[in-house]
Amino acid sequence: MDDLIKYAPDLLAGFLENVKLSLICAVLALVLGTILVSMRVSPTPVLRGAGTVYVNIVRNTPLTLVLAFSSLGLSDTIGLAFSATPSTNSFWLVVFGLSAYTATFVCEALRAGINTVPLGQAEAARAIGLTFLQSLRLIILPQAFRTVVAPLGSVMIAMIKNTTVAIAGGYLMESAFVMRDTFDDTGVSIPIFVGLVIAFMAVTLPVGFVTSRLASKLAVAR
Repeated sequence: MDDLIKYAPDLLAGFLENVKLSLICAVLALVLGTILVSMRVSPTPVLRGAGTVYVNIVRNTPLTLVLAFSSLGLSDTIGLAFSATPSTNSFWLVVFGLSAYTATFVCEALRAGINTVPLGQAEAARAIGLTFLQSLRLIILPQAFRTVVAPLGSVMIAMIKNTTVAIAGGYLMESAFVMRDTFDDTGVSIPIFVGLVIAFMAVTLPVGFVTSRLASKLAVAR
């Protein structure tokens, strides 16, 4: 018990790093996912093809490989650096990889939502002179987002849990890495494991509850 109390601040700091990763990646993934779905439904073949190739490749690649590529490929080989401080640079490399990965699932969720929008509404938008981007921004995407609130919530929950593999991107301050070190130092595993499970449930359960409620309230009547 003394060991648990001793390492509790480190475990809490690691968990808060996961929360910070989740918040930043959620925003970036939603933005990038919206851009990707705009490319996938674009009338321009080049954009549509590029979006399709990106989504199919990244979505079907294990996240650990995506994060390892961010660290070893982009940082060590190409020399991409977000900061001169190693820990800060690793943090943003993980943000880059996790956001790029999660955005593909956001894209597919939104594309499913777009498919629920009646084709006649897009045709009406063109009839009154709206461009593709205008009709997408003003008519199609607002309805698509309302339709897929619950699936997007599931994507965000998966992304929160995926922050525990940030070590694959070289980031050594999140909860899973701290937990492993604590196991090695104390030999106490089950209480620490249960504590972190409860901590993650305290984040993911409210996300699921809120998105389920929003999905009910924002449902589009067809």
